[in-house]
Amino acid sequence: QVHLVESGGGLVQAGGSLRLSCAASGSTFSNDAMAWFRQASGKEREFVAAINWTGGRTDYADSVKGRFTISRDNAKNTVYLQMNSLKFEDTAHYYCAASTYFYLTAPSSQGKYNYWGQGTPVTVSS
Repeated sequence: QVHLVESGGGLVQAGGSLRLSCAASGSTFSNDAMAWFRQASGKEREFVAAINWTGGRTDYADSVKGRFTISRDNAKNTVYLQMNSLKFEDTAHYYCAASTYFYLTAPSSQGKYNYWGQGTPVTVSS
């Protein structure tokens, strides 16, 4: 079992930065692929970024490439999402997810993640 708790969301002006954290409890974190997804009001949840179990492989949605960076600290059981140059359209609820079975890759498909956090809200003012 993996329990995920996100933090670091909030209100920021366009062009600003935020760093989201996802703290994991459970014995499998260091062997899991981790990802961030987001869901804006009235829209479906979408992939943002993913990282494999070693941190050696990452993937990003085209909309955030060059602005967001996903990283992990296995010693702290934590995955991070550094968000720079934030835009109004980045406003959403951000969710952390863990994949126990697809740990070698950094999958972008929601169906490959079997643990989810409750999310943290990010609001970017224009």
